[in-house]
Amino acid sequence: MSSTRTDLLRAIRDEIVNLTESPLYRYRVDNGYFPVIGQGSHYADIMFIGEAPGKNEAEIGRPFCGASGRVLDELLDSIHVRREDVYVTNIVKDRPPNNRDPQRAEIELYAPFLERQIDIIQPKVIATLGRFSMEFILRQFGSMQAGLRISQVHGTVIRVRAGYGEASVVPLFHPAAALYNASQRSTLEQDFQVLKQFISA
Repeated sequence: MSSTRTDLLRAIRDEIVNLTESPLYRYRVDNGYFPVIGQGSHYADIMFIGEAPGKNEAEIGRPFCGASGRVLDELLDSIHVRREDVYVTNIVKDRPPNNRDPQRAEIELYAPFLERQIDIIQPKVIATLGRFSMEFILRQFGSMQAGLRISQVHGTVIRVRAGYGEASVVPLFHPAAALYNASQRSTLEQDFQVLKQFISA
């Protein structure tokens, strides 16, 4: 009997919860944090990928639940998409200390979990949130746009070959940018319109 998508994603959750070899595991336990695995539909057409959870996310185990999460919810509402109909996750599943960038060893440790999530959910489009996520995903898929700046490719549709077939990557600025820069908010709103073509009727 084949495992369902929910079963497969639960297995990933359990592995990450018990990932004692992670350099972030002790920091998680010492601070009473949770790993942030992902949230949303296991059959989502759109998958959003950020970099790593922050303090708010680690405290409750839910991605994008702070101020940047409110921006993300508002952007989804602008294209008439419910948060529960997309899937939201990060590359690294545990919070790095002081919200620093994840280190290479941490990315290498957590990346296979993200790759499995993508293969299980099989999204039509992967929307990367921020430069860090964009660079990682484009390199993972061997895209010729890998290495370009986010200012050059944000809001564009980049076709890639995933393990389950054709998919698209749409680089987006991180929602947190809209909290400090009104023009970034306007750009994000425009870029989100690109996602409409991937929404099932």
